[in-house]
Amino acid sequence: MDAPDTPDAAETLEIRELRYFTAVAEELHFGRAAERLGMSQPPLSRAIQRLERRLGVSLLKRNRRGVLLTGAGEVLLHEGRAALDAATAAARRTRRAGGADGPGGPRDRLVLAVKAGASHELLHKLLDAYAAEPGAAEVEVLPSGTCEQEAMLRDGRADAALMHAPFNSLAGFDSEELTTEGQIAILPAGHPLAARRSLSLAEVGDIPGLPLARWARRGTYPPGPGPEIHDQTQLAQLIALGRTVAVFPESARAWLWAEHAAVPLSDAPPVVTHIAWPAHSRSLALAGLVRTATGL
Repeated sequence: MDAPDTPDAAETLEIRELRYFTAVAEELHFGRAAERLGMSQPPLSRAIQRLERRLGVSLLKRNRRGVLLTGAGEVLLHEGRAALDAATAAARRTRRAGGADGPGGPRDRLVLAVKAGASHELLHKLLDAYAAEPGAAEVEVLPSGTCEQEAMLRDGRADAALMHAPFNSLAGFDSEELTTEGQIAILPAGHPLAARRSLSLAEVGDIPGLPLARWARRGTYPPGPGPEIHDQTQLAQLIALGRTVAVFPESARAWLWAEHAAVPLSDAPPVVTHIAWPAHSRSLALAGLVRTATGL
């Protein structure tokens, strides 16, 4: 009988090595990476050099100002991030399955990531319907900013997510379509444009003194004069004070204040809400949640 294939030392990577390399690749500077990792620079440099020798490739181009990634380094950064997310997700989901996230925690718990301020009615229906199912797991709702649901699924902070195309990418996930709706601009109630029957995206993006709110996307705020938004309450207050305007799916009407006005957008693409989950999941509790969502 042939012996099973066993990866040799050059084909295996340790989590520690990936963390070291990813820090250097993202910082493009050994000193900053070492500070981020809480270690001194010399052992970090030696660890990267050992990794390069073992893989037989050059990962970094070093110079006095810092480092640059080689083609091989770009590949390892992309693959390494995915591997680190997978390892972190495995630990987080295992703890949840065993009730180890907190003293006396439930043995079966699901975390559902949702975009703050969206899908209120759908979320209420889903949670109520699923809670009525025999043997339903406890569902923790985890509000997130724009596009954060993807990262939460990949690194295990969430088991499932309500995601909105075209804003969220569903690549790499399994998903089911739930609802389709239009988009609205949320303005201060006293603003002259609040009386309009509809607005265009161009009009909303060019209102004097009322810049578009900016949500972080993958940890970075897009450029622009609008305020950086950290949560829905902050956004609601800034709109009420006449400091910003925001674009949301139609279902966001559910959380509007009396100081807000919602105006339909005539040329915005429809928003399709999906429930998404990791493609490799074998969780029976998650399967039950998805089944309930698609049956609403």
